[in-house]
Amino acid sequence: MARTRSRRSNEYGEFWPGYVDVMSTLLLTFVFLLSLFMLAQYFVSQESGRKDTALGKLNLQIAELTSLLSLEKGKSRGLEDELAAIQATLAAARAESARLSGLAGLDAERAGTAETRVSALTKELEGQKEISSEALARVDLLNQQLLALRRQIAALNEALAAAEAKDKDSQARITDLGARLNVVLARQVQELQRYRSDFFGRLRELLRDRKDIRIVGDRFIFQSEVLFPSGQATMTPEGLAAIDQLASAIVELERQIPKEISWALQVDGHTDQRPIASSAFPSNWELSSARATSVVKYLISRGVPPNRLVAAGYGEFAPLEDGTSEEVLRRNRRIELKLTNR
Repeated sequence: MARTRSRRSNEYGEFWPGYVDVMSTLLLTFVFLLSLFMLAQYFVSQESGRKDTALGKLNLQIAELTSLLSLEKGKSRGLEDELAAIQATLAAARAESARLSGLAGLDAERAGTAETRVSALTKELEGQKEISSEALARVDLLNQQLLALRRQIAALNEALAAAEAKDKDSQARITDLGARLNVVLARQVQELQRYRSDFFGRLRELLRDRKDIRIVGDRFIFQSEVLFPSGQATMTPEGLAAIDQLASAIVELERQIPKEISWALQVDGHTDQRPIASSAFPSNWELSSARATSVVKYLISRGVPPNRLVAAGYGEFAPLEDGTSEEVLRRNRRIELKLTNR
């Protein structure tokens, strides 16, 4: 008895709401996967945008080169027509010159004029030939540039197709990871439900003679009067005895549940709607939180691991029943215990 009283008088130690850790871990894992997916989407969209811009520039260059090519071809056809006309004129001049040379008594001045004209036409013809050759060279250069641009466009299309394929593969992998994570979570939830059923079954057996302890859904409900004096957060001897039974069941449960299952016992404090104002508890928030913390500290002193416990105070804002009768108020003053995922 002296040892028990000494253990009960120990300081309960510090408490941290451990159930937040697993939810934070799962949320961070999901956010990390989602961030990877969004980052991959961002880089693919950026790469696609740059390639679309380059493709637009190349198409503009192709249009300009095509226009120049059409213009040069038109000029080439005009030069060829003009060359044909000059050649016809030269032939006619030469025929005229031959005719004039064969005629006796022709005026020498007319013959000289004809020769001069023939010489000028010959020079003009040579110039037109050079212009035509230059135009053909420019057309050939434009064709080569057009071919190079088409090759660049083909390479860009291949790179874009590869990027899209990579993006689809990343999406498939993210989807697969999400599905596997959901399977693991569902399996852990099912296993925890089985252990919760065993735990509640043992508590029902231990507390079957207690009429002041109720079971509502998946929660054990202790009326505040069973554990605490009115307006206080220090447990009564009767309350300590009830929590002793609970602690034994939790310690036994902790040995049975596999380590990979993340679970916690949540202890919630509730008050009725009548306000409290004292030096120790300025409001019902402080009273409900202090009572939940008091239960948690005592469970820790009885061997329950602190990382498996959660304390929360709800004040008067989560009543079981609405109303102002004394019976309703009594029911709303309570401590709830719930086995849940962390």
